[in-house]
Amino acid sequence: MRKLVYYAAVTLDGYIAGPRGEFDFYPIGDDMGSLTEQYPESVPTHLRPHAGIPVDTPNREWDTVLMGRGAYAPAHDEGVVSPYDHMIQYVFSRTLAPVDHPRVKIVDTDPTELVRDLKKQDGLDIWLCGGGDLAGQLLDEIDRLVFKSYPVIAGDGIPALTGNFAPTRFTVTQRREFANGTQATWLDRA
Repeated sequence: MRKLVYYAAVTLDGYIAGPRGEFDFYPIGDDMGSLTEQYPESVPTHLRPHAGIPVDTPNREWDTVLMGRGAYAPAHDEGVVSPYDHMIQYVFSRTLAPVDHPRVKIVDTDPTELVRDLKKQDGLDIWLCGGGDLAGQLLDEIDRLVFKSYPVIAGDGIPALTGNFAPTRFTVTQRREFANGTQATWLDRA
């Protein structure tokens, strides 16, 4: 059965972006290249050449990506309808109109049933790209967390997860630290 993996960058105080979706304050360094090598599919198709990744690099871990409207907005606002054209993309939004692209589906229903159905299908795992509201709705379906924790306090912003108080245990399975102080932590549902 496929797993739902929430792979995201987070600040020390638990935000995935600033109050208006900003993410340019993360101290990205060349030492993070090993994560890009492990998850090349996490780099948007149109940005791969800028990251030194061939556009046709095969997916290693995921073949499907789930995004909230806010996670989809940066590319969409630049006219990029299919930011992860190398994967099937589900964008959860009650305000976006459907798009005419075979790999992008705008979904305006509860994400839980769709995720349960996707998990039963053949394929690679499913990447939950963000945002925090979608992650909160899917907490019971998340099988693995991969958080890149940057040594930054945001003070305010979009939380990694929002929703009801629901303590959920995960077990650390791996941790890596990088020269810029960032830690990548892999956690599986306990």
